[in-house]
Amino acid sequence: MRIAIVGGSLRGTVAAYLAGKAGIESIVIDKSGDMPAFSVSDAHRVMDIFEREREAMRIFGDCDAVIPACEDPMLLSGLEEMLILSDVPLLFDMDAYIISSSKSASNGMMRSMGIPTPGKWQDCRYPVIVKPSSHSGGDGITKADSDDDVKEGINKIMRMGDVPLIQEFVRGNVISVDVIGHGRGHRSFAASVIVPDERYDCKRVLCVPCAERDAELRSIAAAIAGCVDLISLMSVEAIYSENGMKVIEIDARLPTRSPPAVLAATGINLLQETIDQKFGRAGTKAHAGVSSYEFFVITGGTMRACGEKEFAKIRHPEVVRGMFGCDEIITDHNDGRGTWRCAMICSAQNGDALEAKRKECIRTMMSECRITEFIDGLDHA
Repeated sequence: MRIAIVGGSLRGTVAAYLAGKAGIESIVIDKSGDMPAFSVSDAHRVMDIFEREREAMRIFGDCDAVIPACEDPMLLSGLEEMLILSDVPLLFDMDAYIISSSKSASNGMMRSMGIPTPGKWQDCRYPVIVKPSSHSGGDGITKADSDDDVKEGINKIMRMGDVPLIQEFVRGNVISVDVIGHGRGHRSFAASVIVPDERYDCKRVLCVPCAERDAELRSIAAAIAGCVDLISLMSVEAIYSENGMKVIEIDARLPTRSPPAVLAATGINLLQETIDQKFGRAGTKAHAGVSSYEFFVITGGTMRACGEKEFAKIRHPEVVRGMFGCDEIITDHNDGRGTWRCAMICSAQNGDALEAKRKECIRTMMSECRITEFIDGLDHA
């Protein structure tokens, strides 16, 4: 099997990684010439698919499916239009994406469904969160403790060209679950804990089951999938607080955070599952396990846990098994630069064994690379 991945940044890197794990040949297409997904995929092309549409369609025609790994609405809609008369399926749900790409619209939909979401501003007390409606990955988020903070947060988002959404600040663990719909039903998968850094970007994903919590979020994900008639992959994020579950956002596209962790813990490859759903094939049965997927940047003798956006600066990464004792690592460690980055994947049978393993891998990395300082950063709770 062969797939085309349109977009070579972090999302494309995750797609190419998952394709490789499933034994699927991949070709990444991006108009920029130095993208991290290129070195993880089997082949790549540097091209603008609209300027060279005939060549792009020839590439797509040699593939069994196309998956977008990008955020540009013009590119997404143009890609859908290019393939609408083709026999090659697009692994994407544009209608669901349009809803999910606006936090204002998706929150309104969820409230109308009776799904618990953070309280609206002026119906709740400080602190509140000011965040852009359309951006993702922690971009532009401000925790506001006063009217002045709110104004500052709004101004920052307006400068980004986005619309502010102001909500109750909810304390608790951020939980994510993935769901795949096929028009006749849906299937949800293992939930993951998203550990944010001080900038609200994800620095670590922990796929460690919690039966009651996970069942509640999977039930909510199923309801949302039914409401939007989901025909592809979507992730649902919520905060699990002492006052219950509050859903904060949905994202109808291949996630960048959870898939490697879900694969390591359960054996479920979300890209393979999306393809199987599209072709009407039975999915893989999950096995029990736990995992971690976390990002680091190393400069000289200092190693620091970092968010996805910092890790996304990686160039020419390789996937290496067993390095520093972890299951796998995605890294540019061998490119000769003073600063290098890695995403470390560890799995185990239970939470205690996982924590011991990941700590030992960090110690081994520090020892072998002569790292003298480790900075984990701040966790939001």
